[in-house]
Amino acid sequence: MKKHVFFLGLAMVIGLSGCGDETGNENGTDVNTEPQQQEEDMEMEMNHSGSGEVPANLKVAENPTYEVGSKAIIETDHMKGMKGAVATIVGAYDTTAYAISYTPVTGGERVENHKWVIQEEIKDAGEQQLEPGTEVTVEADHMKGMKGATAEIDSAEKTTVYMIDYTPTTGGEKVTNHKWVTEEELSAN
Repeated sequence: MKKHVFFLGLAMVIGLSGCGDETGNENGTDVNTEPQQQEEDMEMEMNHSGSGEVPANLKVAENPTYEVGSKAIIETDHMKGMKGAVATIVGAYDTTAYAISYTPVTGGERVENHKWVIQEEIKDAGEQQLEPGTEVTVEADHMKGMKGATAEIDSAEKTTVYMIDYTPTTGGEKVTNHKWVTEEELSAN
C-alpha cells in the first residue's frame, strides 16, 4: 500500500511540474507582456469620460481654431484608440497646459510626463506660467490617485486646450468630455 501511495504522489508531482507555461514562468504569465499589462491597467484607471465640469476661472477661447461643435482628427495617443479618431469639440479654453510627473496618492509607480493638466487644475497656481521643475499640488482627477498628488512640472505650453468626445479607433464605448488635448494634437477633419 505504501508503494502505491508513493507512486501516486510521484505521478502527481511529475504531472503538476508541467503546469507552467512555455516561457518557464511558474505563475503562468508571459513575462514579455508585463509592460503591456501595466499600460492596460493604467488605461483602465484613467477616467476616459468626464463630467464636463471645468474650473470656474477657466477662460473660454474667443476665437479657437476648432470651434465648439466642429470635428477634428486626434493626432495624439494619450490613450489606446485615440490617435486617428474623429473628435467632436465640446469646449475650447485658453490656458497653460502642463506635462507633469507624479506619484499617485493611492500608491503605485510614478507617472511620468502625463499630458495634460491645466493652470486652473493646479492648487494656488495663480496667473503666471509655472517653470519646469516646479513642485505643485494637482487638483485634477483625470486618473486614479492624481487629485492631491505632489507633482513636478515637466513642460509648460500656453495654448488652447480642448475638451472632446470621440469613439476609440479600437472600438468600445464613446468617450465624452475627455480633458485635454492641445491645438497641436488636432488636425482638420
